[in-house]
Amino acid sequence: MKTFVLVVASTVLALPAFADGHVDAETAAKIEAYLASVECQMDTDDIEVEDDGYDLDDVICKGGDQFDIKLDKDLNEVSRRAE
Repeated sequence: MKTFVLVVASTVLALPAFADGHVDAETAAKIEAYLASVECQMDTDDIEVEDDGYDLDDVICKGGDQFDIKLDKDLNEVSRRAE
């Protein structure tokens, strides 16, 4: 019973870390790989999780242009807006 309480308490305390709108390390690595394939880069701290996918802020692409990019849940680019 003590183990169960400990597990539940640990899970509840960890929930804020997952609810802060930031992406997990595995998904961040996949997003970085996608950006590299289209000659762009960004700070992974600027990836925000949204209901329908991911919002990438301050993406710098070849030539120095800066964009906000939206990806769906499958990491397909759905929009790109120049800043």
